[in-house]
Amino acid sequence: MIQLKSEKDIEGIRISGKLLAELFEEVGPQIEAGMSTLDVDSLCHDFMKRHHATGPCKGYMGYPNVTCISVNDMVIHGIPSKHEILKDGDIVSIDICLEKNGYISDSTHTYEIGKVSDDVHQLNEVTHKCLYLGIEAAGKQHARIQDIGAAVSGYARKFGYGVVRDYCGHGVGLDIHEEPEVPNYVSLANPNPRLRPGMVIAIEPMINMGTYKVKTLSDGWGVKTLDGKPACHWEHTIAITDSGLEILTEL
Repeated sequence: MIQLKSEKDIEGIRISGKLLAELFEEVGPQIEAGMSTLDVDSLCHDFMKRHHATGPCKGYMGYPNVTCISVNDMVIHGIPSKHEILKDGDIVSIDICLEKNGYISDSTHTYEIGKVSDDVHQLNEVTHKCLYLGIEAAGKQHARIQDIGAAVSGYARKFGYGVVRDYCGHGVGLDIHEEPEVPNYVSLANPNPRLRPGMVIAIEPMINMGTYKVKTLSDGWGVKTLDGKPACHWEHTIAITDSGLEILTEL
């Protein structure tokens, strides 16, 4: 069941989202070659502690960290490790849920480490644009969930990219994952509810340079592209209000 949020709820998620945006603002410039993905996770964890917030991903179904950090062909849910060292040319997605005063926001930023190839840079730029095209579609009058997927997939496929189908965006705010699901593609088999004031959702394009198909690693978390080509992921939490759409995880 879709949980419509009250004005009080949205204000709580707004506060959480602003703090999450500030986290990315602080940590993003520090991410560089030579760091481990666990180093990056620690920076994020330290920020949360300083601001009296928590990372609800830690402990969620046994997940061990406050962030998911996915490098190159890892699409989502990469577990931070002291053994995984970022190097020049990598593309790395940092996916974070932040809880403040019981309200949860969710956002992902993708960073280019040093000088990446032109192909990887284009993938990042296109995926970032897909996010905002999806947000724009959600903000239109009488919009439905699948309007988001139509906007995302319509743009990504112009470049021959694969649009991940096995994972999708979702409702968020009172829990990490809520209804509705927010796919990045269109299917007659998927529900297509209308977006209404009070809905808070995470829109998150997951776009692959090659095939849309993915595989799950033996750790039960990491999801990689089936063909080993790079993947990219961007995400914002948005609210539908009586006065229009608001991006809650952007400064």
